[in-house]
Amino acid sequence: MALRRGWAPGWVALRRAAPGLALAIALASLARVLAQAFAAGVGGLPKFPLSPVMCAVLLGMLWRNSVGVPGWATSGLAWTMHRLLRVGIALVGLRLTLAGATAIALTALPVAISCLTVALLAGLAIARALAVPRRLGLLLAIGTAVCGCTAVVAMSPVIRARHAETAFAVTCVVLFGCIAMLCYPWVAGHFLAASPTHAGIFLGTAIHDTSQVIGAALIYSQQASAPAALAAASVAKLLRNLSIAVLLPAAAWWARREAERAGEPRSLEPMHTGAARDAATETTTRTPLVPLFVLAFIGFILVRTAGDAIAGASAVWPALINTGYTASDLFLTCGMTAVGLSVSFTDMWRIGWRPLLSGFVVATLVGSCSLLLTYAMAHFLT
Repeated sequence: MALRRGWAPGWVALRRAAPGLALAIALASLARVLAQAFAAGVGGLPKFPLSPVMCAVLLGMLWRNSVGVPGWATSGLAWTMHRLLRVGIALVGLRLTLAGATAIALTALPVAISCLTVALLAGLAIARALAVPRRLGLLLAIGTAVCGCTAVVAMSPVIRARHAETAFAVTCVVLFGCIAMLCYPWVAGHFLAASPTHAGIFLGTAIHDTSQVIGAALIYSQQASAPAALAAASVAKLLRNLSIAVLLPAAAWWARREAERAGEPRSLEPMHTGAARDAATETTTRTPLVPLFVLAFIGFILVRTAGDAIAGASAVWPALINTGYTASDLFLTCGMTAVGLSVSFTDMWRIGWRPLLSGFVVATLVGSCSLLLTYAMAHFLT
């Protein structure tokens, strides 16, 4: 009876999510059919290899901004984008052993640190030059440097950002991250086609949000038939995610110093009111320094390493690993469809040109830094 009560909340959440999940699955299936049609040159059209994930994201964006997302699907799409997608990301860990992940991490670490430094320094400098509010500029820099929307939401109450500033920063991160997700796989294919691992490191260090990195890596992996890129991109991105554990305390110190200089109260309570304050406080309380899916990703790496050592010679273990691969691809494709359905072009135009320009310049600088470093490593240091 106690076990049944423990499972009840999960089943209730899944039942509520079912309509939105069904919409995501339907559009993801349609996207796969469209990708196959483009690849086969149906109707006498030229053959054009297009990733099912790219089709899924584009189809979701088109659906959201033309037909619209019905209210009955909203909670399910949010569950798909935040829960199911993260399970898919965690399962990517099955593609790596501990030795392989360590090798990728050591290669990606200098690139990740360099891109993070460029994003923070350039983001603050450009925001100041364009007269973007100080806290909004920091949120844009943090979102670009670390892990997109998660970093913005985690950092917002720490630096006492206003609700509108948080919303602007999240919108900028979504906008430029989606553009990079759709464009950077082609850049990687042109400059880094000879090394899927370096292509994955580029995607993992140049794109903002974890979901966008995984989407770009899936697009590249599917179009180039290079699954190693997905694993490399995941490791590189999770290295950036871990930096939030250092940046949050540093930002709290900076915010306190700025408040003391301006003669503001020492309390670092977020500058929100009413329901917005309650939501921000709840979000901050529930947001761990290291997201659970990151720990799960590492856990699956350990499972793969132990399984290869103990049961690698049996026929059952490879079958289990392949099942994990299939589940991961399915969850990621559905999750990326939900990401596409979350992008509203109307919201993008409400930001104003200064934050948009600041976010664009910082994102471009980080992408350029990542490409130059990974290209040099792939062609001159190997």
